[in-house]
Amino acid sequence: MIQLRDVHKSFGKNEVLKGITASVAKSEVVCIIGPSGSGKSTILRCVNGLESYEAGDVLVEGTRVERQATSIQAIRTKVSMVFQRFNLFPHRTALENVIEGPIHVKREPRRDAIARGHELLAKVGLAGKADAFPAQLSGGQQQRVAIARALAMQPSAILFDEPTSALDPELVGDVLSVMRKLAEDGMTMLVVTHEMTFARQVASRIVFMDAGQVAVQGFFMHNAVGMWFTPMALGTLADGLGLRLACLFLLALPAVGALCFLAARTLEFRRLPLREAERKRKRGSG
Repeated sequence: MIQLRDVHKSFGKNEVLKGITASVAKSEVVCIIGPSGSGKSTILRCVNGLESYEAGDVLVEGTRVERQATSIQAIRTKVSMVFQRFNLFPHRTALENVIEGPIHVKREPRRDAIARGHELLAKVGLAGKADAFPAQLSGGQQQRVAIARALAMQPSAILFDEPTSALDPELVGDVLSVMRKLAEDGMTMLVVTHEMTFARQVASRIVFMDAGQVAVQGFFMHNAVGMWFTPMALGTLADGLGLRLACLFLLALPAVGALCFLAARTLEFRRLPLREAERKRKRGSG
């Protein structure tokens, strides 16, 4: 559904994207992680047409994303974005923020937009906050209003730009819970995040960014022994070598875990006769 092919982007002399190639299929949840300044948020802004790019292609459902093209508005209705800092209109209520796009961009009847706005606020756990202004809401509640606003456009995919990084720790869980529910409902999501637990539990695929390049792509696997990261594709060895070596180390962890598990079980079986003898000795002495 979303494709990036050899995308390059610079700010002045600073090249922040150095040939990014990646894709997101329908109903897939792809998490982009990596150090600050590696180009994660810039990818999202290029997908949504908020930033232009110098070379390569960004495609949304087969249409090339070009910031100045007339097609950009149609692309933005297909791909909504949830920002790090909420970006709500401070002079509008939660409900008014949610229905703004459907009424003024998609030209939906106000009555229909209001009805669905109430449904979406209920979906994100804010049924009683429709008339509250952003200043009357916590950071977590504001971010959930932002998610409802993104859903109101009935998009094919949602881009999340570090949606929990501006929140107090106790507010993060509510936002991640809403995002988990969206993933379960089959929403296509491209998420820039530092929430590794969320990435492990929810992501279909992980993209590690380093120095403006895709260092490695892969996914987490689970079994009785534990969880590990399995690389699908590595970047070039010129950049991000430490990150790739870390991922390869993660790949080796299952074998190490399995050996430790077997060793522990073997030791346990060897101790059984000793424990039985100790129990008999105690019964005899009693």
